[in-house]
Amino acid sequence: MSDESRDDALADAGYREVPDDQGGAAARGWWDANAAEYLDEHGDFLGPADLLWCPEGVRESQARLLGDVRGARVLEVGAGAAQGTRWLRTVAGAQAVATDVSAGMLAAGARLDATAGTRTPLVQADARALPFADGSFDIVFTAFGALPFVPDVPRVHAEVLRVLRPGGRWVFAVTHPLRWAFPDDPGAGGLTATRSYFDRRPYVESAADGRVLYAEYHRTVGDHVADVVGAGFVLDGLVEPEWPPDHRRVWGGWGPVRGARLPGTLIVRAHRPPA
Repeated sequence: MSDESRDDALADAGYREVPDDQGGAAARGWWDANAAEYLDEHGDFLGPADLLWCPEGVRESQARLLGDVRGARVLEVGAGAAQGTRWLRTVAGAQAVATDVSAGMLAAGARLDATAGTRTPLVQADARALPFADGSFDIVFTAFGALPFVPDVPRVHAEVLRVLRPGGRWVFAVTHPLRWAFPDDPGAGGLTATRSYFDRRPYVESAADGRVLYAEYHRTVGDHVADVVGAGFVLDGLVEPEWPPDHRRVWGGWGPVRGARLPGTLIVRAHRPPA
C-alpha cells in the first residue's frame, strides 16, 4: 500500500459537524477515487445511455419528468459518467451538456463515449459556480448529483436559476430525507428509526489525520422546499416513487424490504418564473 493510500484510509465515520470548506471540497477527491468501483457495481443498472432517476428504477423514457426535451437546451449537473446526458442527446433529441466536479467520473464518461461511438459534451465544474452564461438552458436536472455533497445548497439553486431561461425547468432527485432517521440498511435493520429526522449534521468519513474524505448532507423536506422557493423558483410538485413489487435489486440502503415501507427518493420539480 502506498503512503498516499494509507493517508486516505478511512479511520472514522459518523454524523458530526465539519467546516463547510472541508466538507464541500471532499466530493471531488472521493468520486475521483471511487468512480471505477461505483460504475463496476451499478453500471449495468444505470446503462451507458439512459436517464435513471433513482434506485426504484424510474426512467425518464417513461416518467417524462423533464417534459418535452426534443431540441431543448439541457444541462445535467452532477452528471457522473453522463449516462443521462448521453441518452438525452442520442435518443431523446435534446441539445444536452453534462457537468460534474469529478474528473474521474468525467473520464469514465469519455470511455463510455469511446465504446459507444458517441460524443457527449463533458465539462468539469462545481454546481455552485457553473461556467455558463445567464439564460443558457431550457432545462437543468440532476439525479442524486451535487446537492447531497455540498453544505451550501442554496448556491446551487441560485446558479441553476441564473443559467435557466425564464420559464425553464429545474428537476432534481435526492435521497428521501426521511431515510436519514433510519440506519442505511436495505433489510429489516433499516426499518427502525435510530436518529432524529431533524438532526442536520452531515454524515462524514475522515482519515486518521482528521481530513474529511467524504461528506453527505441532510436536508428535511421542508428545507428543500424552502431552498427552492427561496431561490426564486415556482414549485411544481414533489414525487416520491414507490418501490415496484417485482424489483428485487439492492442498491446501498435501497431494496425491496425497505422500499415496501419507506420512501427512498424525493424528486422535486420546479420552474423559473416567466419574465
